[in-house]
Amino acid sequence: MDYESNSWIWEGVYYYPHLFGGLMLTAALLGLSTSYFAGVGVPSLPFLWSDFGIFHKKKHGKKHIRVYMDGCFDLMHYGHANALRQAKALGDELVVGVVSDEEIIANKGPPVLSMEERLALVSGLKWVDEVIANAPYEITEKFMGSLFSEHNIDYIIHGDDPCLLPDGTDAYALAKRAGRYKQIKRTEGVSSTDIVGRILSSARDAKDCQDCNGTSLHGEPHKESESKGPQISQFLPTSRRIVQFSNGKGPAPNARIVYIDGAFDLFHAGHVEILRSARQHGDFLLVGIHTDQAVSENRGNQYPIMHLHERSLSVLACRYVDEVIIGAPWEVTKDVITTFNISLVVHGTVAENNPLLTGENDPYKVPKSMGIFRLLESPKNITTTSVAERIIANHEAYMKRNAKKAESEKKYYAEKKYVSGD
Repeated sequence: MDYESNSWIWEGVYYYPHLFGGLMLTAALLGLSTSYFAGVGVPSLPFLWSDFGIFHKKKHGKKHIRVYMDGCFDLMHYGHANALRQAKALGDELVVGVVSDEEIIANKGPPVLSMEERLALVSGLKWVDEVIANAPYEITEKFMGSLFSEHNIDYIIHGDDPCLLPDGTDAYALAKRAGRYKQIKRTEGVSSTDIVGRILSSARDAKDCQDCNGTSLHGEPHKESESKGPQISQFLPTSRRIVQFSNGKGPAPNARIVYIDGAFDLFHAGHVEILRSARQHGDFLLVGIHTDQAVSENRGNQYPIMHLHERSLSVLACRYVDEVIIGAPWEVTKDVITTFNISLVVHGTVAENNPLLTGENDPYKVPKSMGIFRLLESPKNITTTSVAERIIANHEAYMKRNAKKAESEKKYYAEKKYVSGD
């Protein structure tokens, strides 16, 4: 039987399957003999596919998504933090624009916090990668272009609540038309407008009490019978939200655990800086958040402005915090120190005016006696009371601002629809 009469064998019926099988067998033998052939430079099995011209697939790296979200971030609260957490989940890196003082005044009214304070608060959040200072209130064509070209932004993010300019137009209209806009769900139960309202209401209550019994906003304790307790918002805490804010891990076996406690009411730049300082003294920062009752009893019934779960979320959102105790005891006891394996207890030099910090009622008496207490120099001279007093001192302007904002919020809730998200 000669070659010509059986050329069909070589023309495809047997030749290619046999050739393919031979190549596969050769590749397998090479793969099993890596240790031997490595010395003579023979590549391992995966690298042979491209040489054979089969199963070769070009690999494409996943695109790195950068998202942008802006805001005034005045009177920073857990709603801001949750918005930025949701924004970060839509990309790999989150860039945050902090609107300038001038733009806030033109569009909303006077800000309570300075640009420096607002930058410190935003930079201190665990989900924020970059910050752009003095961002415009409106996403203009020029600014949007700079976001895309200079900052490599892929999407612009905002909540489902409308953000309108003084003329009634949408501040994010251009981003929406460009197809580079994504929406997140607004966090219920809190807003800067709401917090200003709480402060003004507390100030009125304090003034009424001062007329009656000489109690001032600065925190002289009330008798329990005279206390109406803290004002509670519409916020309904869930275990899921706490998990979302948590780091989700405990300290290492031999970690140096630093403990700092307080009310952390109206979470401000002073809080961020003292938490940063505390974190530098150990491997794991545990923060105790005092109960509403303890804060009211020791600082006056107009405090706290924010209730326990609101304050806990604000602290958990801080990048320097590893864990919190929700409802920590006012006094740092031996049992607390042992239970949480605390190595060092710290406190800042700047705190609310409190007569119980010294003497026999000193809440840090036990850690001091154990030689594990340290007083830290507070980087900023800011307290909850000093922030509240800025609003009270300019209450007419803030009442006017609140009245205007309240109308838009009322409309939002009247027309509100369910938005998926968390």
